[in-house]
Amino acid sequence: MTAIVRDPAASIDASTAMFAAQITGLIAGEDLVIGPCYVKAADGKVYKSNGTAVNEAAKFDGFAARAALLGQPVTLYGVGTRLRYGNGLTPGADYFIDTTAGGLNDAATTGGTVSIARAIDTTDIRVTKNTNT
Repeated sequence: MTAIVRDPAASIDASTAMFAAQITGLIAGEDLVIGPCYVKAADGKVYKSNGTAVNEAAKFDGFAARAALLGQPVTLYGVGTRLRYGNGLTPGADYFIDTTAGGLNDAATTGGTVSIARAIDTTDIRVTKNTNT
C-alpha cells in the first residue's frame, strides 16, 4: 500500500473538465489541495477526503481542481475528468482515497474501499467514480 505523491505541477485538463460532472457553488471548509474531496453534511462545505476510517470523511464527491483556502469558492469535478497528478504512475492502475487527507493510494484503505481514479499514463489520472461506495 503506497500513497501517491502529488506532483507540485498537478493540474486539471480543461478539455475534459468542461464536459465532466461538476458541483459548483461550494465553499471550502478547510484549506484544500488538488485531490479528492467530499461535502460535509453538517455544514455543506468541502473537505479533503480521508480513508482512515469508515465515516463521512471517507466519502468522495469529486476532485478539487485547484488549491483553495478556507472560505474560498471551489468546484468539484467528477467522472471523466483528467488531471495531471503524479510522476511514475502505472498506466491502468486504480487509485483509492488515501489515509492522508486529500491524497490517493494504490491500494484500498479502511475507508477508501472503492477505486475513484485510474492512471491513464505515467503522470495523468482520470476520475472513474463519483462516490466511494
